[in-house]
Amino acid sequence: MIKVTEFYNEVKEELKKVVWATKEATIGTTGVVIAICIVLSVFMGIVDFGLAKLTQFLY
Repeated sequence: MIKVTEFYNEVKEELKKVVWATKEATIGTTGVVIAICIVLSVFMGIVDFGLAKLTQFLY
């Protein structure tokens, strides 16, 4: 049990050293991730549509 308590205390000390992102930085990077997801989704949809039409044309 002593090792568990010691480990917990060390984790608390290490977490104090972490430099957390600001709210603005988090919101900014979240926006970038959402935008990239939308762009890639549209791209994949267009590719899927094109390949579906191509296979209908060929078969």
